[in-house]
Amino acid sequence: MAKRVIIIGGVAAGMSAAAKARRSDPALEIVAYERSGYVSYGSCGFPYAIKGEIARVEDVVVRTPERFAKQGITALVRHEVLEIDPTGGSVLVRNLNNGTEFRDRWDALVLTTGGVASRPPFPGVNLPGIFTLRTVEDALAIQQWIREHRPTRGVIIGGGYIGLEMAEALDAHGIQITLVERLPQVLPNLDPEMAGHAQAELSRQGVEVNLDQPVEGFGGDERVREVVAGGRRIPADIVILAVGVKPNVELARAAGIALGPTGAVAVDDHQRTNLPSVWAAGDVAEALHRVTGRPAWVPLGTTANKQGRVAGENVAGGDARFPGIVGTAVVKVFDLEAASSGLSEARARIGGYNVESVSATANSRAHYMPGHHPIHVKLVYESGSRRLLGGQLVGVEGVAKRIDIIAAALHQGWTVDELAELDLSYAPPFAPVWDPILVAANLARREG
Repeated sequence: MAKRVIIIGGVAAGMSAAAKARRSDPALEIVAYERSGYVSYGSCGFPYAIKGEIARVEDVVVRTPERFAKQGITALVRHEVLEIDPTGGSVLVRNLNNGTEFRDRWDALVLTTGGVASRPPFPGVNLPGIFTLRTVEDALAIQQWIREHRPTRGVIIGGGYIGLEMAEALDAHGIQITLVERLPQVLPNLDPEMAGHAQAELSRQGVEVNLDQPVEGFGGDERVREVVAGGRRIPADIVILAVGVKPNVELARAAGIALGPTGAVAVDDHQRTNLPSVWAAGDVAEALHRVTGRPAWVPLGTTANKQGRVAGENVAGGDARFPGIVGTAVVKVFDLEAASSGLSEARARIGGYNVESVSATANSRAHYMPGHHPIHVKLVYESGSRRLLGGQLVGVEGVAKRIDIIAAALHQGWTVDELAELDLSYAPPFAPVWDPILVAANLARREG
């Protein structure tokens, strides 16, 4: 009898695991169960589909169940796994189309249940017109609400990636935006002075930014009409609740799969859990942070795809390993790009590091080239060893790929002095002779 692999969750990590397992062992029986109506999609594209920059929300779907079937992979949508029985090697599944339940057996199990959008129990939080954004269905529901109700006033709760991207998306529909954030800054992965550039861009684009404003509830009759925050009543025809994501670990916890210090599933570098023949990958799982050497939970699609490939290969008998992350991310804030990799100065200090930092501003292109813009760079490094701990960049252009230089340096454990020695490309339309990263690194070298 062929080895049977069941994958719980059919998005980035799950279908990457399925595809890699199939390539590694054509004899495997592979079944993926997905609770939503779609598999293998890029949720990072949702704000741009809602904005209208991408023609259809469904265009973010990479592969359909029909395409997976041609590879010999059974992907069943609208099928929710209710229970994992690790002793008996089975799962209890509910078909959400007709409500029937059945058991399926497995020889190997890959848990990729992802994350779930936080929905705190604020009064009125379930009023129509209040949305989270996690699945294709969520994006379609937002589109439909805009089309049918033509909102003119929108409130976004949360100043992270999704909140800022959705500000731009709603603005494209002529909706006046108010952003409410309970922290004293937007983009909490950046240090305050770097996040301040993003806040200034929001204000420049007409977004009303309210910081240090905890949400108290929502008001309305048959639909949302207002957000109550910081003692104010803010009119709203549509609300995007973007207050974070948490790992979807309920199935894991009930099955006795160990969780790590972050609250996500604990895995080794092969994506193995504490239970035999059970792997986990993606937003439900931890990853080793290469800067701190400790487990971290950074829910990003890049990590999910890589971890899924590792789990898939190992399910098929391979010996792949996932070496860890440095937490590299970039976000578009209207006309601005903001990126970070590694630790911010604030997080490094919380982590117990003796920290130094430098900040510099330099041009994105040669100063005489039309269209050049300032790029703000901050480097965070360890006093004494001078090991680079993190970097942040904000600017109109050239930020999104320059952050990858920082990521590569962090992966290799470089010092700021080694960063300053890089032979980076130069041509007037693309970069000045002294790239902004080199300007910052040389500043650190002089201060050392």
